[in-house]
Amino acid sequence: MDAASLFAELKRRRVFRVLVGYGIVSFAVLQVIEPIMHALHLPDVTLTYVVLALAVGFPLVVVLAWAFDIKEGRIERTAPTAGPALKGARLPLLLVGIGIIAAAPGVIWYFVLPGHLKSATDVSGTSAATPSIAVLPFADMSPGKDQEYFSDGIAEEILNALAQVEGLQVTGRTSSFSFKGKNEDLREIGQKLGVGTVLEGSVRKAGNRVRITAQVVKVADGFHVWSQTYDRDLTDIFAVQDEIAKAVVAALRVKLLPSQPAVPEGRRTASTEAYTQFLFGRQFFNRHSPQDYKRSAEAYERAIALDPSYAPAHAGLGLALGYLVNASLSTERNRIEGQQRALAESERAVALAPDLVESYVARGTTRMAFFWDWRGAQADLEGAVARAPGNARAQFWLGHLLAVLGHMPEAMAATRKAIDLDPIESEAWDFLGRYLAAGGDLGRSRGAFEQSLRIAPESIWTRRELAFTYLLGKEPAVALSSFERQQGWVHLMGLALAHHDLGHPKESRKALDDLIALADPPSYQVAQVFAWWGDRDHAFEWLERCRATRDAGVRYVKYDPLLRALRGDARFAAFLRKMNLPPD
Repeated sequence: MDAASLFAELKRRRVFRVLVGYGIVSFAVLQVIEPIMHALHLPDVTLTYVVLALAVGFPLVVVLAWAFDIKEGRIERTAPTAGPALKGARLPLLLVGIGIIAAAPGVIWYFVLPGHLKSATDVSGTSAATPSIAVLPFADMSPGKDQEYFSDGIAEEILNALAQVEGLQVTGRTSSFSFKGKNEDLREIGQKLGVGTVLEGSVRKAGNRVRITAQVVKVADGFHVWSQTYDRDLTDIFAVQDEIAKAVVAALRVKLLPSQPAVPEGRRTASTEAYTQFLFGRQFFNRHSPQDYKRSAEAYERAIALDPSYAPAHAGLGLALGYLVNASLSTERNRIEGQQRALAESERAVALAPDLVESYVARGTTRMAFFWDWRGAQADLEGAVARAPGNARAQFWLGHLLAVLGHMPEAMAATRKAIDLDPIESEAWDFLGRYLAAGGDLGRSRGAFEQSLRIAPESIWTRRELAFTYLLGKEPAVALSSFERQQGWVHLMGLALAHHDLGHPKESRKALDDLIALADPPSYQVAQVFAWWGDRDHAFEWLERCRATRDAGVRYVKYDPLLRALRGDARFAAFLRKMNLPPD
């Protein structure tokens, strides 16, 4: 068989078509595997194994494509050619050779060209040699098994203290606490979180006495680096937290931040009951629902009533009120009162404890979300990151502020740093997806949203944002299918958007009318619908309403892809000036 006949036979047997298809699938797999590796902190060698496996697949698919064909859903042997054919060992060797040639470009790219190991989401630049630790939730060993909030609180206080230690990378709370109640080997947990050491412990509380045990385990070999048991009265619980944090730091031989105690003085309270209520408030807040935000605020209020000078409770109350106001469609008056109170509580926290990172995070987010005090918010959040570079929430909120101001590359870098510190924090993945969508990278955006939903499948906000990417990608039928499964104003807004793109004006108009007819319609979302329709006059009318009522959503205006129809209008530049936002 000559070269021309061989080429014709390969074409007849659809070998080239199969190779192209397999190449596309291989490329897609490599695009997906890198962010997954980063999220799960798998070693870099994992990617090498995947590349090798895909390369080996090229010769295999060539042989299978030569031998078999699919007809009407059935796999059949390909009919032999009527002309001269290759015989003996020459044919399989030739087919394998074709597969190797097809795989060669990808293999050369991976093993020869530099930079292939740099993940698209890896911007932290953290060295593998950086001392790192994950603080797992402490086990409740109390007789009544009723001290979970207390044992969680001890672990979180120690985590917060260690996050302020210079040169020590500390995994965020969400990722560390995701292993709560799971009977997994500490070495496996450490490998999944990408840390060198793991801190675990237990709390046994009886009356006014507490026994805390803690140990640090080295992930590489499972050996104990340090362990200790503390028997204390609850009156000196903060001293115990200080003692444990300092002991862990000494065991890891990491330098403490100069002249700063492991736990800021402002975190202390003389009231055991105030501390208990603070722990309840934090536990409710971390459940992330409007009902739990309300319960969280009430618990923080009880803590403040017991100790008005307790700064962490004021900071917690400021955050809880801000989330509560943003999560519920309250009346305009109640919303503005709640925003003002959230700011007052965070201001009080800063005044009481100038070194407490949580105080600056609370005030910075409130200044940004409700008062559009960009300079003040930036000073707070940059100050929080400077005080505790390992605080994932501080990094996340700084990233969000940078996005609001239009500094998207810096925003994504900070958000990816937050993910690096706390890879199982769904909100960070959600907002990374939003920033990628704003830049038009819909594929990676959907990947980030899907990762967020794997962590928090109940999130209506992430599902909404994922549906937006299908509108942006001109797939309104897919978006409609998603919005039809949602509820409340998200459902109505989505129907108004998707039906418009599908050419259903009556259904689209009805959905918007129903959205506006709500007792307190979401002003920013109404503006988004009008902007998507191309109705600029009504869109700007509703944006002005957002500004007048301090709707928290209006802070997204600068990078929101649903508002892209407004950006060429002179009124958009004027609106940015009113918001004190930098021009496009």
